[in-house]
Amino acid sequence: MTPPGAVDCHAHVMRRGIPMTGDRHSEPTRDIGAEEFLAVLDLHGVTSGVLTAPSFYGADNALLLNALSHAPEQLRGTVILDPEQEPVLDDLERQGVRGVRLNWLRRTTLPDAGSVSYQRLFAAMRERGWHIELFLEGDRLHEVLPHLLASGARVVLDHFGCPEPTMGVVSAGFFTVLAAVRDGNTWVKLSAPYRLYGANPRPYVNALLEAGGPERLVWGSDWPWIGHEGLFNYQDCLEWLTHWVPDEATRRTILVDTPAELFGFARA
Repeated sequence: MTPPGAVDCHAHVMRRGIPMTGDRHSEPTRDIGAEEFLAVLDLHGVTSGVLTAPSFYGADNALLLNALSHAPEQLRGTVILDPEQEPVLDDLERQGVRGVRLNWLRRTTLPDAGSVSYQRLFAAMRERGWHIELFLEGDRLHEVLPHLLASGARVVLDHFGCPEPTMGVVSAGFFTVLAAVRDGNTWVKLSAPYRLYGANPRPYVNALLEAGGPERLVWGSDWPWIGHEGLFNYQDCLEWLTHWVPDEATRRTILVDTPAELFGFARA
C-alpha cells in the first residue's frame, strides 16, 4: 500500500506542436497535461509529484509552468534554463519550481559547468535551497559532478545515476555516484529501470542504501515513459520499488520523508 504523503519525483507533461530542439533524442507521441497526471496519482494513492522538463523543449518551460499552476500544493517542477536566465529564479520559485535540470545525455561536447555563468546560477540555486538535477551517462559524471558539488547546491542524479551496464555496481561511474551520496549533498532517483540496458536494479539499490541510506533516495515513475509506452503501467512502477526495497519503513522514507525535505512538500 502506498503511504500517505508519497511523492512521484519524476514525471513529464508534454504537447505536440510546440517547437522542439534540433538535437533531441525523443519527442512526444501524444498530448499529456496536468489533469491526467493528477488523476494517475490519485488513482494510485500518490499524494504529490515533481514534473521534470523533458529535453525536447529546451529552455521553453511554459507548458511545465502552466501544469504547476493547476495544483500548486501537489506539484513541484524542475526546469531547463540557460545560465543567463538566473534573474528569473525568484519568479520561477513562486510558480513552484525547485530545481534546474541539466539534460546532458548523449552529447559529444558538454557545457562547461565550471564556467562563471553556470557557477553563478548554481550559487543562486544554493541560496534558495534548490537542486541541480543531472541526467548524464555515469561514465561521464566525473567531468561534471565535481563542479556541481563545489557550488554547494544540492545535486539529484536521474535514473540510478545512469550506470555503465557492463560493469554495473563496480563501474567507475557508479563508484562516483556512491562517493557523492556518502558525502551527503547528493540524492539519487530510483526511476526508469528499463533504461539500465537490462541490468538488475536491485544491486544498485542495495549499494545506494548502504552508501547513504533512504535519506538520499527518492522514487520516480518516469511517467509517461517516453520511448517505452505500453510496456508497463503505473502500478508496475510502484511494485518495482516494493521489490527493490521490501522494508516498509525504508520505503516510506524514500516515498515521503526524503522528497518532502528535498522538494518542499508538506509532510503527511
